[in-house]
Amino acid sequence: MSGHSRWSKVKHYKGTIDSKRGKIFAKLGKEMSVAAKHGGGDPGFNPRLRTILMKARAVNMPADNIDRAIKKGTGELPGVTYEEITYEGYAPGGVALLMELLTDNKNRTAAEIRQIFTKQGGNMAVSGAVKHLFHRKGQILVAKEQISEDDLMGLALDAGAEDMISHPDTYEILTDPHQVEAVHKALETKGIKAQSAEIAFLPLTSAPITDEKTARAVLGLLDALEDNDDIQNVYSNEDIPDEIMEKVQAAAA
Repeated sequence: MSGHSRWSKVKHYKGTIDSKRGKIFAKLGKEMSVAAKHGGGDPGFNPRLRTILMKARAVNMPADNIDRAIKKGTGELPGVTYEEITYEGYAPGGVALLMELLTDNKNRTAAEIRQIFTKQGGNMAVSGAVKHLFHRKGQILVAKEQISEDDLMGLALDAGAEDMISHPDTYEILTDPHQVEAVHKALETKGIKAQSAEIAFLPLTSAPITDEKTARAVLGLLDALEDNDDIQNVYSNEDIPDEIMEKVQAAAA
């Protein structure tokens, strides 16, 4: 099985999970509240909530945090009303960016995001400018130490996966958005714990980055966007070679 390599994005995502777990819990809690508000607090009857809970389990979000977030959405606890927004833009090097946000103040958030783009050398784009460069897929990451490639491939395919890509330390399983839950459950049944499991916008084409300066600028913008409290998800199509990524990481260490 093969596909367009997203290893630079996978590495960046994994590093973000490891270093910003508390912020990720807060963002997942916000997503749960919105899902529970619109579809109820029972995941058995709320597919959107089920998907977010799957993502929360993959990053070991505490049960108390999950319970509070759902109750805020259902009105059992005081909560905040959030508006869902999608922004599009470009990072240095022509990298396409697609951002999903939840905000209680649209004007404040818009000003903050514009400021981040201006400061980090990017440009915001009009609606529809880059969304066609992505497709929505289920994405599951599994550490290689847990299982062999052949065993995981057989398990994933039998459960309904479409593709699997082998990275240096991680397997990336791709599914139809409606199948990600079934594949994730099949892995859990066999004792395989995913590093992450979610429905994401993945790039159809890549923007190759050929120099360290541009790579540093792209990753700087991604970090600044992901650090914003209102941005839930940032999707990008940069393709940074390992040797350049290693130089950037060494310089930042």
